[in-house]
Amino acid sequence: MARYLKEGVDPGVVKAADDKVRGIVEATLADIEARGNAAIRDLSVKFDGWDRDDYRLTSDEINACMDEMSAQDLHDIEFAQDQVRGFAQIQKDALLDVEVETMPGVILGHKNVPIQNAGCYVPGGKYPMLASAHMSVLTAKVAGVPRVITCAPPYKGRPAAAIVAAQHMAGADEIYALGGIQAVGAMALGTETIDPVDILVGPGNAFVAEAKRQLYGRVGIDLFAGPTETLVIADETVDAELCATDLLGQAEHGPDSPAILLTTSEKLARETMAEVARLLEILPTAGHAGKAWETYGQVIVVEDHDEMLAVANDIASEHVQVMTDRDDWYLDHMVNYGALFLGPRTNVAYGDKAIGTNHTLPTKKAGRYTGGLWVGKFLKTHTYQKVLTDEASALVGRYCSRLCMLEGFQGHAEQANVRVRRYGGQNVAYAEGAAPVVGADKAAE
Repeated sequence: MARYLKEGVDPGVVKAADDKVRGIVEATLADIEARGNAAIRDLSVKFDGWDRDDYRLTSDEINACMDEMSAQDLHDIEFAQDQVRGFAQIQKDALLDVEVETMPGVILGHKNVPIQNAGCYVPGGKYPMLASAHMSVLTAKVAGVPRVITCAPPYKGRPAAAIVAAQHMAGADEIYALGGIQAVGAMALGTETIDPVDILVGPGNAFVAEAKRQLYGRVGIDLFAGPTETLVIADETVDAELCATDLLGQAEHGPDSPAILLTTSEKLARETMAEVARLLEILPTAGHAGKAWETYGQVIVVEDHDEMLAVANDIASEHVQVMTDRDDWYLDHMVNYGALFLGPRTNVAYGDKAIGTNHTLPTKKAGRYTGGLWVGKFLKTHTYQKVLTDEASALVGRYCSRLCMLEGFQGHAEQANVRVRRYGGQNVAYAEGAAPVVGADKAAE
């Protein structure tokens, strides 16, 4: 049975905080819808101290941000974007259009059609998270989205040059220096100067995630990507330094980022807790990481790998770092997670920044029903059908007519009947089911 050497905050406290966020977001979105640009400006001044007539960056401003980057900075961004683009293209190539003749004269198919307008949110309040531009803007462009707009908050009172450079290099069509609920609301609802999008993607804080949740239906969303979560699955084959480093590396995202160690070794668990305490004395971002560890950190000890698997699938963490003597066993058996990081040679930061898989991943147990952002999120699979012969239309029509009558849909039945009369030469009474044709329809047993 699982034993908790360290527990996180009480779930009731989390729910109360979520309820408070929900009310703030609902009122803010209503204000944006009612007042448009005026509300956007007021919110930007209030939360970011950022005031301007037009929050869209000009070409000169974008170029100025590019000029701030060193040659090495731009090379590093290009490296990361090459990896993301390459993997996204491989994923897209796996999505094939289909057309098949399912019976003589009947053609069925589907086409993968790009969404036409995408809005990509790039977080940047605490840290300028330029990697989110690769993951959203670039992936949308690989999918073929013709209009991709992107928002990121100002950083230290001005556009975050590194984010803007990444947004521009990824192919964004419009770049806005806007953050928080006001950015998400503006992209989804539109304003006097911002045309609304069809889908919102990208991670963010609790307010951004809740805004996306409330806007779902008005627009599509990628998934519920709230504050970062990490789960380290480890056994005695790995040491405390790696475990502690990987926990704090994600906890530094913010004070509401859960970081959990799940292990079969109580010795490793206690050593990792001590190592976390040591590292927090020297980590420059300990202010964020320490608060997250204190409030949301957990250390769980289980009896064996089967129990560890069951607990991990129940947690359904966004990031799952696996460092055991059977990493591929977890790949084969894990079913609820955002992304897996298998073995000590890789880690969540590789996925976050450079290796090529997408870092926008499901949080709050959403890994039970969805994976992360990928090129397929920007594609809609639309079906179509064609009937090429009179015989095929009459055959399908007779079955359809009778099935419609079973449901009491006489109007539906007449859509079939009119074709049975026209293309099959069969006299079908109005609003009645078509009789089978001997030798054409399969006989009932």
